Amino acid sequence: MAIKRRRKVCAEFNMASMTDMIFLLLIFFMITSTVVTPNAIKVVLPQSTQQTSAKPLSRVTIDKNLNYYVAYGSQKEKQVGFNEIVPFLRDCYNQNQEMYVALYADETIPYAEVVKIVDIVNQNNFKMILVTRPR
Repeated sequence: MAIKRRRKVCAEFNMASMTDMIFLLLIFFMITSTVVTPNAIKVVLPQSTQQTSAKPLSRVTIDKNLNYYVAYGSQKEKQVGFNEIVPFLRDCYNQNQEMYVALYADETIPYAEVVKIVDIVNQNNFKMILVTRPR
């Protein structure tokens, strides 16, 4: 009597396609993360029910310690004194007359600080967006 031996068959999983997909996802997230301009200064924005779709070119940020930061386009925010805000915004306006000024103001700062920036914007006929966080 002949005994037949069965060959053991094991299913093998090919990791090549999985590593290709992970590599492609990694590249995708690396590229898309360079497009986002994160707000590097810690500011707790006030809440509102509506958000604007306008894309501001220049940003003015006031943190809870009443420090002022400015940035244009995709630049990183730099700390400035209050007297340096007007020349900065005028330079930005000279580069693009259709720019919006986005104001990122911490919700804990005195209202008078926000009014100072609004006055600068109104005196120079700039367009302004008050940035808030959604509810």
